Amino acid sequence: MSDGRPIGPDRIRALIPHHGAMCLLDSVLEWTARDIVCRAVSHLSPDNPLRHRGALSTLAGAEYGMQAACLHGALIAGGAVRRPGFLAALRGVRCHAARLDDPALGALLVRASLEHREEAGAIYGFSLAAEDGVVLVEGRAAIATPEGGA
Repeated sequence: MSDGRPIGPDRIRALIPHHGAMCLLDSVLEWTARDIVCRAVSHLSPDNPLRHRGALSTLAGAEYGMQAACLHGALIAGGAVRRPGFLAALRGVRCHAARLDDPALGALLVRASLEHREEAGAIYGFSLAAEDGVVLVEGRAAIATPEGGA
């Protein structure tokens, strides 16, 4: 499904509801009907809205993963989200680092894999890795798309 061209920040902002500093992804490196791989450097920004007391917890990685899942959903739907989704549950989240804001990590590689999709929602696996491929956080998420959404 991917046309092989990277997707940049302007197109990402047009496809997902996250705006301003809350749009955490910088580019899409590749995507298929099942998977997406994105790049992010927003974890290094002192203005990252997920920072708490000057630090960015590895648990914030779930938001990065969910933004990748949201973007993937929009791409496989032909460039538009049919109905807004809401995070219903996180499962099996494993953190392998204490923080995401360490400059030594380099750019983050954010992966989301569609495991199941139906009218009422989807299940995605996600992971964040440092630029060298070391996995920092991983887990699964259930996304609900309630009736009556736009």
